[in-house]
Amino acid sequence: MKEFTKTICAIATPPGEGGIAVIRMSGPQAYPIAARVFRPINPDKKVEQAKGYTALFGHYLLEGRPMDQTVALFYRAPHSYTGEDVVELSVHGGSAMAQGLMEALLAAGASPAGAGEFTRRALENGKMDLAQAESVMEVISAAGRQGAALAGAALEGTLSRKIDEIAGVLLALRGHLAAWVDYPEEDVPELEEETLIRTLETQKRELDRLIRDYQGGAILRQGVDAVIVGRPNVGKSTLLNLLAGYDRAIVTPIAGTTRDLVEEKVMLGNSGIRLNLFDTAGIHETQDLVEAEGIRRSYLKLEQAGLILAVFDLSRELTGEDLELARRCQGRPAIAIFNKEDLDPRLDTEILGQYFKAALPVSFHQEGALELVTDLIRRVLGLTQIDPYAAALTSRRQLESALRAKEALEEGMNAAALGLDAVSVCLDDALEALYDLKGENPTADVIEEVFSKFCVGK
Repeated sequence: MKEFTKTICAIATPPGEGGIAVIRMSGPQAYPIAARVFRPINPDKKVEQAKGYTALFGHYLLEGRPMDQTVALFYRAPHSYTGEDVVELSVHGGSAMAQGLMEALLAAGASPAGAGEFTRRALENGKMDLAQAESVMEVISAAGRQGAALAGAALEGTLSRKIDEIAGVLLALRGHLAAWVDYPEEDVPELEEETLIRTLETQKRELDRLIRDYQGGAILRQGVDAVIVGRPNVGKSTLLNLLAGYDRAIVTPIAGTTRDLVEEKVMLGNSGIRLNLFDTAGIHETQDLVEAEGIRRSYLKLEQAGLILAVFDLSRELTGEDLELARRCQGRPAIAIFNKEDLDPRLDTEILGQYFKAALPVSFHQEGALELVTDLIRRVLGLTQIDPYAAALTSRRQLESALRAKEALEEGMNAAALGLDAVSVCLDDALEALYDLKGENPTADVIEEVFSKFCVGK
């Protein structure tokens, strides 16, 4: 365990009014400082003697005077989040009492914690590896339940265990190759090329799954920017209201009602997907400068979006604007939604459908329309096969390491015909990439990059 000389403290709960505010303190002087600030209601109880995983009720003192009722929770090293002595003090919510307690702790000898300093100490003290540390902020910022489950599983070590499994197989293989090459006088069985390639292929498939699910996992954790586009009066604002669950956008039969971007964050039914929705101005020829600027912004948002919901009116004939919109959607994560299925169809859906990943004829007013749209969104975003409790990559840094390891294994399979020495070099490269993924022996720059995203108090 690394020794830190400073005892740090920070408010661990969000600012503003609430039931309680929690101030966390960690370090070698956590108990003595708490004893100067916190007075138990039972005079026979002593802070210095408090055992780990126990609680005391009392008051905190500011300049010697009791200020607020306080609950103190105690954690003895190494059985705490940071691996150090930790005391958490809970007072009534609101800024006055929390700031008063912080003032008292600082006056008693504590130092203000920096962003992510508690988790950084947990990392330095061996309580978690870098992959787990990265998942902490993912848990905090997760947009939905499934995203939180993915990040929570990583925090519990599912990714680290999966990487250890892959590395363990490769390390055993590397050892076998080294023994066979370096000690020819020993009776080391030769590794058959077929067995070697099969082993490398099996571990590559494990990496393939992690890499394949990365984008979907990021969507579950962070949400996706989704743009609704189409001609005027095809039902774009109606779709926005359907997805939002209430009348967020004005819906009228007058063309051009939506003249600028309308933004709304929605949780898509029970799917666990958060959409950052943008309803855009109707795309059509216009001489109106305001409408023209709205249409320009519509196309710009289409280029930036991670999901495109292109709405067409089944009861209206195909136009040049429809075709232009469809062409811009080609090769993108785009869904053609053919609205007003309850009316006589006049639209040529076959011509439009070829430009999209998927298409759906529907009436936004029919029962079950939301479920139909939701299921198709899940399929197009590649979320149908993701297990939120399985091992998952949670950062770009991890993805890049996994890609390096996969490439090294592919090179190893190609090198098998050239000789075992070449395979050994590829195995070394793959193992190095896997160790980097877990954050074993990380550089100072890597650690700084990871913790640059952390909040104070965590």
